[in-house]
Formats: sequence, structure tokens, C-alpha cells
Amino acid sequence: MEMQRQNKEIPQHGFTLIELSIVLVIIGLIVGSILVGQDLIRTAEIRATISQIEKYNSAVNTFRGKYNGIPGDLTSDSASAFGLTPRAGTQGRGDGNGLIEGINGSAINSVFTQEGGMLWNDLSTANLLDGNYTQNAANLDAATVPAAVAAVDVPAVFPPARLGRGNYVTAGSTGSINYWLIAGIGSVTAATGAYTLTTNLSPIELYNMDVKLDDGLPLTGVVRAVAQAGSGSTSPLTDAPSSAVGSVSGSCVQGDAAGSSPTDTYNRNLTTGGTAPACIGRFRFN
Repeated sequence: MEMQRQNKEIPQHGFTLIELSIVLVIIGLIVGSILVGQDLIRTAEIRATISQIEKYNSAVNTFRGKYNGIPGDLTSDSASAFGLTPRAGTQGRGDGNGLIEGINGSAINSVFTQEGGMLWNDLSTANLLDGNYTQNAANLDAATVPAAVAAVDVPAVFPPARLGRGNYVTAGSTGSINYWLIAGIGSVTAATGAYTLTTNLSPIELYNMDVKLDDGLPLTGVVRAVAQAGSGSTSPLTDAPSSAVGSVSGSCVQGDAAGSSPTDTYNRNLTTGGTAPACIGRFRFN
């Protein structure tokens, strides 16, 4: 009897079509939830970055009302009177002309330091920022080339953008107007502390910020797409993002078939780079 029980064939059962269908539906729901969750996270990051820019605008206005000058650009006498970090008061070193500049007069601050770095130092010292950006105070006012800022020390000089992915908020000026810039830090020249900004925002990300803050167009208004921005006079902020225009994958702004004639439209096509890093965001603040 025992052998008969052992030799008795054990019935085999497979999944029915209904059971397989249920499993596939569950897998689909899980995958869909993950994708929706990622979209919700990205939307929250964009909203947080917009809020971050608005807070910085408020901080600058509060500073201006209290200290009668732009943070970073505050004159030497005023900085001394208020106990802020000393500065020379010469061009790009707290000259009080209302613009965030570097010592070489380029369209954006020439190094991590001088007025572009002093701006964050002033706001931190005045307790108008979350975070502390006063660690580099000793290097902020070198007469020619300040001490280099190593790439690993960038977060101690510029605040990371809430958007993440290696984006930072910096400041510069062009056409007598000051701007925030959201971009990656591409490289730091060890000998000088000079830096370049990289296109680290996707067209869809910048478009969503532009729509909420401005006109939704990349080449007009207070929010614009920028092709290049750097630390030297040869790479100023550019109004038309000529090096990031085209109908090909990887462009920030749509253009004609050859990519030579930009239109005032972000490249939001999901199949031609709408979600790929291709833009620098420029936000006017005065």
C-alpha cells in the first residue's frame, strides 16, 4: 500500500487564463504607479525650484530695503558699516552699480568669487537664506584672480537647485539686467576658479517653469533659455540660444530643418530630446 501511494501520480495544475490575466494586470498597475510616481516627483521638484527662485527674489528685495544695495554689489563703505564681508569697492568687487559682475567686466561673474560669490555670502550673513554660503569669505575679494574653488566645494559657494541632478543657482548680468541662472557646473579651472555652466535642464522642465513664471516662450520675457554661459568675456550670456537650436534630438529650442532659424518654442517633443538636458534657464531678478 505504501509503495502504491508513492507511485500514485500527483496531479499537476497550471495557471488558468484568468489567473494569468490577473497577474498581468497587477504588474501593469505596479509599473504604472512607478511611472506616475516619477512624474509626480519631477513635478514637485519643478515647483520647489520655482519657489526657490521666488524666495531668492524676495531675499534680494529685503536685502535692498535693509542695506540700500544689491547683495554682492554693496559698496565697500556700506558693507563695512553693516559688518558684512569686506570688499574693495572697485569694478566687480562691490562697486555699487547695481549689477552682479566679475573683475573682467564680462557678462557673468568671472570666477566663483567676487560679486557672484559675494551675493550668496551677503544673503547668508544677513540671515536671508536657508543654508550657509560664508565659508569662502576669505577668497571673495582678491584683486586679480581669487584662490581657486575646487569642484567639490561648489555647494559651499552656490546653492544647489531644488531640481537636483547637479543643477546650481548662480547669478550674473547682461544688458544692465541681473539674472539667476539654473545650470550644471561643467568645469572649474583649478588655477583661477573660473567655471562654465552646462545645459543641464530639459526643455520640458524649463518650459514648465517658464509657463508658471512668465510667457512660456524661450526667447522672450523674464524667463529665457540660454545656450551658453561661462566665466570669461568670450562666453557671455546669450539671448538667442544659437548653439542649442534645431529640430534634431538634443536641442533646447525648436528651429527649422537645418536647425539654423530658432522659433520661439521649446523643444517639447518626447522623441526628439524634450526630456534630455539641453537648456540653461535664465530668470530676471531686477
